[in-house]
Amino acid sequence: MNRTIGLFLLTLSVTLPVTVSAQVYNDMTKFKQLQQELPTPNAYRTASGAPGHEYYQQKADYVIEVEIDDAKQILRGTETVTYTNNSPDPLTYLWVQLDQNIYAKESETKKIQTGTLVDQLSFDDLASIHYFYDGDLRLEYVRDMKGQALPYTIVHTMMRIDLPKPLLPKTSYSFQVKWWHNINDRDKVGGRGGMEYFAQEDNYIYTIAQWFPRMAVYNEVTGWQHKQFLGRGEFTLPFGDYKVKITVPEDHIVGATGELQNADKVLTATQRQRFAQARTSDKPVLIVTEQEARDAEKNKAPGKKTWEFHATNVRDFAFASSRKFMWDAQAVKFGPRTVMAMSYYPKEGNPLWEKYSTKVVAHTITSYSKHTIDYPYPVAISVHTKDIGMEYPMICFNGGRPDPDGTYTDRTKYGMISVIIHEVGHNFFPMIINSDERQWTWMDEGLNTFVQYLAEMEWDRNYPSRRGPAYKIVDYMKGDKSQISPIMANSESVWQFGNNAYGKPATALNILRETVMGRELFDFAFKEYCRRWAFRHPSPADFFRTMEDASAVDLDWFWRGWFYSTEHVDISLDQVKWARINTGDPSRENAITKENIANAPQFIGDTRNKTSITQPLIDQDTSLRDFYNRYDPFAVSPAQEDAYKAYLGTLTDDERKLLLSNTNYYELQFTNQGGLPMPLIIEFVFADGSKQVERIPAEIWKMDSKTVQKIFHFEKEVTAVHLDPFLETADVDVTNNHWPEAVQPTRFQIYKNREQLEPNPMRKSLGK
Repeated sequence: MNRTIGLFLLTLSVTLPVTVSAQVYNDMTKFKQLQQELPTPNAYRTASGAPGHEYYQQKADYVIEVEIDDAKQILRGTETVTYTNNSPDPLTYLWVQLDQNIYAKESETKKIQTGTLVDQLSFDDLASIHYFYDGDLRLEYVRDMKGQALPYTIVHTMMRIDLPKPLLPKTSYSFQVKWWHNINDRDKVGGRGGMEYFAQEDNYIYTIAQWFPRMAVYNEVTGWQHKQFLGRGEFTLPFGDYKVKITVPEDHIVGATGELQNADKVLTATQRQRFAQARTSDKPVLIVTEQEARDAEKNKAPGKKTWEFHATNVRDFAFASSRKFMWDAQAVKFGPRTVMAMSYYPKEGNPLWEKYSTKVVAHTITSYSKHTIDYPYPVAISVHTKDIGMEYPMICFNGGRPDPDGTYTDRTKYGMISVIIHEVGHNFFPMIINSDERQWTWMDEGLNTFVQYLAEMEWDRNYPSRRGPAYKIVDYMKGDKSQISPIMANSESVWQFGNNAYGKPATALNILRETVMGRELFDFAFKEYCRRWAFRHPSPADFFRTMEDASAVDLDWFWRGWFYSTEHVDISLDQVKWARINTGDPSRENAITKENIANAPQFIGDTRNKTSITQPLIDQDTSLRDFYNRYDPFAVSPAQEDAYKAYLGTLTDDERKLLLSNTNYYELQFTNQGGLPMPLIIEFVFADGSKQVERIPAEIWKMDSKTVQKIFHFEKEVTAVHLDPFLETADVDVTNNHWPEAVQPTRFQIYKNREQLEPNPMRKSLGK
């Protein structure tokens, strides 16, 4: 550092240029408001981000009867849909989603798959090429309530039903559909729902999802949201009420969206008594025990049972069925309401699932309620499946299976807990705060991953979270930009889907909460967004606007950088200058100057001449000396002393105090190498070992997005400066964040034979 001491003159001025250069314009666009990118506010959605006074949404009610053919693995169903038009528009046709049609042999999903040939292909590879699974939805009829056929047109995963007359505002229309489809084997075909086969005892676990024709959303944002389902962009669905009857083998246990209506017909007296006990228990109570599930696996009952569930104000319906299921439940109190947290799992899930699953469900709805809104539904269910995580209202399917000997790795344990938190958390995003998943994956996955991180921290302060903290997104952010998409991109068209839709938005919200806004402002605004849009259809603009409206923090620069661009954070601390005020006191300033000269670096020749030239000529012949050989330039003359006293007499008390304070002034220069403007978090370390953190808002970059200088002053002398000391901005290169430059240590290992790491410490400790 250049410790130059001299007269320190600081002049502050603000001027507006007559002309704006291209560089300045580019700098200013980073802080330009998002008005051109966001839709114009209107009577449906306000500029504040709240629903407008004319906001509306459609309603779709379903009465469904469905049966699982356990011998042929076929799902057969009939449904009556009542669609209520709450819009101001007359509708001449309705659009219905047929998601199962992605399994049609001529589906667009199949046609757009890419691949390459290699020297060796497995039968699974060939199966994906030849597409052996015949799984599209087969319609038997679409008709009105009088039994008359309705004209319809199938467009891949969408079906248009042409109405006999326009459906006017504030009126309803009912129609009937009968259909069936083969249930997909997830091990062979994949899929969000489907079946898992257990060959040893010839049994199945069915997790049934996206299984019935469902109404598409119609609103003022997109009209009909009938963008084709290609497999990645999930679902956009209206709310409605469901009455569903599910017929399965009589020894199956069924868990589903909604509340069971006929427990007296499908549960034994013992099971009903256990469930009643669970309704008042704060710990899981087994309703179906492991031994009972094992007995059912071995002794298949020949008959059938029909389970009936009702659900109010939900956007979808899913269910799970198997004779392999254990079932446990516990109560979670929300004021006067009791929510039942429940889990369904086979013996293959133990000991992990009996120990953790339902407690994780209870923790999740409690934690999420604190950060969003109180969980409104009567049940929350976690169902164990193999290597999957998928969410639906009140029920989700989750992986996390121990090894066959009952041991498991910590990765399996925490992976299971995380997927349960995440999928149960989806009840809030998007099942309640009902965003458009087909277009904006980040609005459900990103927001949910953020709150998942909060719930994980509340589960265990040392929880090994995969996503959330800023430093965990660094490798992605600094990657090849040709393989990175903006968050504000369509679900089907993004590179690195997990990082883009889950990790980056979750990190962005964490940075907002911890660094840009602070927890108090962020938490209030985030809860306000959740309150405003619970049981409604928010858009990105509604989220952006609400977060600003409820906090009084201008965040357009943040949304622009983090959500609309692929720039990254890399701010370097380039230079530190130190200065003190020249007091004008000749005795003090002359002494300092003399000391600086004495301590200044010496030319190597001068250093060597002190010994090589034993006696210069002026020492040999003193007659060569004159006034200047005897003159001390640092001696204080009477004239200088008089001038100093006169100078002090012109100063006010405050000016004199400042002059004599010996304050240290530091000019720091920063360069934004990554392009993404962020706040400057600067830690100063002083000579006495103490520290002080200064936080500078991101607006410091508003006039120059490349380089800025900032002056700080302290009574104590600074010995070190650290930028982003708490790893809170996702800075991709921390090596340029220190003064003096900090050497980043690494360690290398010398070995003869590399030992194999033990993958399962539990198994080793048990001697298995």
